[in-house]
Amino acid sequence: MTEKEKMLKGYLYNANYDKELIKEREKAKDLCYDYNNLKPSDIVNQKSIISKLLGKIKEEFYITAPFYCDYGYNIEIGNNFYSNHNLIILDCAKVIFGDNVFIGPNCCFSTAGHPIDSEQRNKGLEFAYPITVGNNVWFGAGVIVLPGVTIGNDVVIGAGSIVTKNIPSGVIALGNPCKVIRKITDEDKKKYWKEDK
Repeated sequence: MTEKEKMLKGYLYNANYDKELIKEREKAKDLCYDYNNLKPSDIVNQKSIISKLLGKIKEEFYITAPFYCDYGYNIEIGNNFYSNHNLIILDCAKVIFGDNVFIGPNCCFSTAGHPIDSEQRNKGLEFAYPITVGNNVWFGAGVIVLPGVTIGNDVVIGAGSIVTKNIPSGVIALGNPCKVIRKITDEDKKKYWKEDK
């Protein structure tokens, strides 16, 4: 079994010294470099590079530069996807975003983790577990999502949260570690509407 096959199956694998994986990361990082150095108004070339880099995209999306990822081909984004500056996706395993996902600045989605045992870690071994995000999810600024997490539909993750465990649908969650604070209710639809009287 190759190191890439181990990576995609969630086994310990050699990320630091495997030539195939190094070459694939270099290719992705070159595309990220090209993307990050385009003019913000150059939408045509931005979409062209993202379509070469990511595994699956839908029609409407915008990724604000700079954007960084490890491989790209493990990332799938739904329709009406938006991310602000400094999105980092360490996509050693699948990272799947549903439709209508909004990501604030300085967020990180990391499927990669390292063994607690220093001997294994020092050999360059790591593991990768997938991250799945449902539809209609908003991540505030500075959120970190760790390996193996699934986030349901209609969720708000508060700024600065570190998501270590699954989050169910229809809730607001925040903190370190991120925890459900409350359900989203019909009252939330009225929260920001203002009327002149």
